[in-house]
Amino acid sequence: MIKKILTHWTTAFITLFVLTYIGLQDPWVKEVLRLKSFDYLLANEEKSPSKDITIITIDEEAIEKHGQWPWPRDKLADLIVNLRQAETGIIVMPILFTEPDRFGGDWEFCDVLGYGTVIAQVGTVQKRTSNPVPRGVAKIGDPLNFLFEWDGMVGPLPELAECTNGVGVINTAPEIDGVTRRVPLLMKIGDEVYPNMAIEVIRVAVGDPSYQVKADMNGVVAMRVPGYDTINTDTNGRIWVRWNKDFRVVSAGNDEDFQKAAGTTVIIAMTAEGLGGVIATPIGEQYDYVVSANTLQTILDGETIQRADWLIELAVAFFLGCVIVLVCRFLPYWAIAIALVAITFSAGYYITFAFKSQLLFDISWILVTAFVVAFHSTFLRFILEFKAKQQIRKQFEKYMDPRQVAILVKDPSKLKLGGERKEMSFLFMDIVGFTPISEYYKNKDDPEGLVEVINDYLNRMSNIVLKNGGTIDKYMGDCIMAFWNAPLDCPNHAEMAVRTSIECAEETDKIKEEFKQKGLPDINIGSGVNTGTCIVGNMGSEARLDYSVIGDAVNLAARLEAQTRNYKDEKGKVTPTLYSSYTKEQLTNIKSVEVDKIKVKGKEELITIFKPQ
Repeated sequence: MIKKILTHWTTAFITLFVLTYIGLQDPWVKEVLRLKSFDYLLANEEKSPSKDITIITIDEEAIEKHGQWPWPRDKLADLIVNLRQAETGIIVMPILFTEPDRFGGDWEFCDVLGYGTVIAQVGTVQKRTSNPVPRGVAKIGDPLNFLFEWDGMVGPLPELAECTNGVGVINTAPEIDGVTRRVPLLMKIGDEVYPNMAIEVIRVAVGDPSYQVKADMNGVVAMRVPGYDTINTDTNGRIWVRWNKDFRVVSAGNDEDFQKAAGTTVIIAMTAEGLGGVIATPIGEQYDYVVSANTLQTILDGETIQRADWLIELAVAFFLGCVIVLVCRFLPYWAIAIALVAITFSAGYYITFAFKSQLLFDISWILVTAFVVAFHSTFLRFILEFKAKQQIRKQFEKYMDPRQVAILVKDPSKLKLGGERKEMSFLFMDIVGFTPISEYYKNKDDPEGLVEVINDYLNRMSNIVLKNGGTIDKYMGDCIMAFWNAPLDCPNHAEMAVRTSIECAEETDKIKEEFKQKGLPDINIGSGVNTGTCIVGNMGSEARLDYSVIGDAVNLAARLEAQTRNYKDEKGKVTPTLYSSYTKEQLTNIKSVEVDKIKVKGKEELITIFKPQ
């Protein structure tokens, strides 16, 4: 069995190994598939209201009330003062202040920045460094080689940086497809480390001046602000952003609603047309403040998602692929379909369960492996079965009843081609008196006529054999060899063999009348039938195989056919049918008459022979 599987399904396993190798290399195609599967999970989380963050929008209402953007810094100072009066928490302004206020309000603005505020700086892909504000980092291991790196950093005016409590990077780090899913909490330029705005808010809230980062040989493991919980990151110091919160939104132009932000961290966001930046996220295009808010909320909730070990994912994909190959090899097609549906639903349930446990499990490549291997194995199986059915049809359609061939084609398992020991009945049938016919056509110089007569005879006899469920083994000149009970089971095989012989004799009588009318010589047939055990199956060489039988029981049937010439009735007519006692014992509906006890070649004991009554 193992050899057969390896022989016929080598390419299926090769396909599985190729997919495993591709998974090991982790190409961009796999990465995109993985990220898109994660998007589905991230986008379909049930949302709940945030109790920690309020968004103060600089929207059309605020622009109408306070004038065109950018506002003078004294107006921003007034906004901060009003928010403080509403007893808000830390005020986050993801806004760059790289140039002095044209109205001279920087000093007034600076006076209010020292009361729990965080402002922005931006990483650049150009080597442009202007007023960057790095932070100290205590390192366990060497994390710098793994941190996201910018070529340059543009920070706020130095005097504003000194006044504020924190300065954080507001850039995102989109994935290969341009969608922002992960945010680096720490970034670097050279040996200097710069915090993301979200983690900078945490540092300001705790009041610690630095960060702690732990790394091993594979990358960053975790980071923390002293006095706050450890934050698990990926190897590059990034966290997966959760998008499961709805944030309270208050217009900066509506001072009366500021009380709604009491006790919460406030993010001042620009949402007026033409002001706010738009970023691609798993939940669609969003204003840039949405990323900042959700990143901060993810940290506050302590729900930083972790990725499963890629070796585990690859092992699961390989194991499932092996199971699929075997399933597609042995189960019916309907069971294969059910198995694939079950795998899909099971995978969906597991990944959902894992996600609720804050674990991102890459199911995409596992499913790709399962379905590619399933398709390949099923298609290969279909092709092999189709070829086998075509072989069966080609091998048996001329030697079996079409109805029996159809049964074999539908269920090839009924055909054992490797050879099996089986009790069967055998018929040898030959023309008695063929020589006169041959001489007749020879004298007329008409070999074509002889062929026509022989073919007509064989066709009519063959139709009777096939009608009675027999299998024609071969034609030997004018002799027909047939057997019963293989490849399809025939419980009454002895009776069907004898009945075939009787019907062929009756058909021969009709042929004799036709010959008489044409002036042809008289003919008779002789049939020998025997029942016994033999070996049946495909026999021959690798180049040519025939479904045939071998055994002593077959030889005895041939010997009995030769004996028919020795037994004639009172009119000199050859006995058309002789069969052995082994056959006679299995006849229930045909009465028999004992003819003789004879000795045949290859047999020591006498054989009792019978004919139909």
